[in-house]
Amino acid sequence: MSTPGLVVTNSDAILTIRFDRPEAFNAFSGEMVLETSRLLEEASARDDVRVVVLTGTGPAFSTGADIGGENAHERFDVRALDAANRLIRAIVNCDKPVVAGVNGIAAGVGLSAALACDLQVCKESAAFLLAFARVGLMPDGGASVTVASAIGRARTMRLALLAEPLGAAEAFEAGLVSHLVTDEEYDDVLAKLAKRLSHGAPLAQAATKRSVNAATLGTLDAALESERTTQTMLLGTADVAEGMRAFSEKRHPTFTGE
Repeated sequence: MSTPGLVVTNSDAILTIRFDRPEAFNAFSGEMVLETSRLLEEASARDDVRVVVLTGTGPAFSTGADIGGENAHERFDVRALDAANRLIRAIVNCDKPVVAGVNGIAAGVGLSAALACDLQVCKESAAFLLAFARVGLMPDGGASVTVASAIGRARTMRLALLAEPLGAAEAFEAGLVSHLVTDEEYDDVLAKLAKRLSHGAPLAQAATKRSVNAATLGTLDAALESERTTQTMLLGTADVAEGMRAFSEKRHPTFTGE
């Protein structure tokens, strides 16, 4: 049975999971997150999968949690955070290389998912946005570790506190992502990279991934738990309710610290 919002294919040992809600900029539904996590968790034991590609349809990779609609804050609680954390862990712990095909904007937990991947092939027109502050939230999905470990504290604070977009070229120069290509070259480069990985030595790739992640993301689990605790508290605040209402109403929020 297919999951709404996902298109899943497996060809030549390349498992491609495409976020397919272009009308909502591929914002994640709960079903999408859980099914993507399941597929990644099962990929390690599948002989017919050598590499996993996560990508999106349309102008976005994913803008993260779907906070559109009236009283959106009432739909979010610790279960949403647990689902997001499961996705990040599934990406990092998968024994197969996981590549993010960043076809457009990656924001919120969509950005977190892209950066948890082992490689990121980004269109020049893509951009990255830690937009949590705009709705009264803090970064989650391990972004406090994955972003800071790549580009340092100062730049991470700028992205997280000011919610300024970072263009793909600037993200590449800063070391946040691994590959930058023109929009015209994107499909070809992504396909060639996935094919190259699918012909690599599986045991060596898995060992390399574990070793590098241990050296650079050793505090990821602790960060996920810390983010879970604090984000759960923030989700119950008046500021988050105001931030999500303002987002839906396309206006600037008025935060009161309550």
